[in-house]
Amino acid sequence: MRVAIAGGHGQIALRLARLLTGRGDQVVALIRNPEHAGDVAGTGAEPVVVDLEHASEADVAAAITGADAVVFAAGAGPGSGSARKDTMDYGGAVKLAAAAQQAGVRRYVIVSSMGADPDAPGDDTFSVYLRAKGRADDAVRASGLDATVVRPGGLTNDPGTGRVRLGDSVPRGQVTRDDVAAVLVAVLDRPSTIGRTFDLIGGDTPVAEAVANP
Repeated sequence: MRVAIAGGHGQIALRLARLLTGRGDQVVALIRNPEHAGDVAGTGAEPVVVDLEHASEADVAAAITGADAVVFAAGAGPGSGSARKDTMDYGGAVKLAAAAQQAGVRRYVIVSSMGADPDAPGDDTFSVYLRAKGRADDAVRASGLDATVVRPGGLTNDPGTGRVRLGDSVPRGQVTRDDVAAVLVAVLDRPSTIGRTFDLIGGDTPVAEAVANP
């Protein structure tokens, strides 16, 4: 399988790339900063410099042509303001979907956030973020692509446990980035997850079983 990951230098993306290449898949990692190429190459992925926020759909499509699936793991980041939540967390996801359609890539997995809601109340930056993520999820589901939405809870850098709780709606909680990456791999492997939206937190069920029977 050949997978293109948007936000290729992100913490989840690097973990995902390492898992995929470790089992023999090909990974193209889209990065904004050329200085991050070495970190990405260290996972076994091929770094491609494309600024998803400002590049044209055609340029993004060229970067992902030949992929079997795309994963949107990009985001404005915790230190960014409200405006970039809209242009990156929402706009970037929509641009990647349009580019995927242009490039003939049907499979699209988006890393969202638990609580994502286009109608989330509040004017603080986190509320803007949840609205942007909610709008992005809706747009990707409506795109006609073979989409899966994964909404992790609070992210930690603790070592992965290989066990999670996954479902249409689960209580708020935390999950390791290692386990999120493992779930993304399992989702990519299972066509039965197409059209589904999952909440994800740490739990007691092995990842493969949780994804097979959400």
